[in-house]
Amino acid sequence: MQVEPTRKGMLLDLVLINKEGLVEDVKVGGRLGSSDHETVEFRILRGGSRAISRIKSLDLRRANFALFKELLGGIPWARVLKDRGLQECWSLFKLHFLHAQERCVPLRKKSSKGGRRPAQLNKELLAELRWKRKVHGMWKEGQVTWEE
Repeated sequence: MQVEPTRKGMLLDLVLINKEGLVEDVKVGGRLGSSDHETVEFRILRGGSRAISRIKSLDLRRANFALFKELLGGIPWARVLKDRGLQECWSLFKLHFLHAQERCVPLRKKSSKGGRRPAQLNKELLAELRWKRKVHGMWKEGQVTWEE
C-alpha cells in the first residue's frame, strides 16, 4: 500500500491490484522534468505458471469444404423447413450446419500470440519480402545496380 505523498504533500497516485501480494517494493522516487509529481516505482510479482489454454478453434485451412457443401446441399431445405416457424427453421438449420461443421472442419489448439503472423502476411508475400531483402543487400554491396 502506498502511504507516501507524491504531489505537494498529498497522496494522489494509487497502485491498484486485484490480489494481495502481486506488487512489492513500492517507492516514491524523484521528479520527471519540471513536473510537480513524483514518480512511483514498484515491482510486479509473477507467481506460479501461466494457465494452459484449452480453447480450441476451427482450423479452416484444413477444412473439407467440398464435403461441407455436399452435406448441406443434399438436404431438401424447402421440404424440411415447410410449415415451420422462424425459430424452429433457424434451430433446424443451425443443427444441420453445426453437424456438418463438426464433420468437415477440424479443431486445433489455440496457439500463443508470440509466433503468429498477421493474416495478410501469406507465403507469397513472405517470399517477395525475402527477395527484396536479398536484392537490397546485394545492391548495398555493389553486386547489382539500382535498375536491376
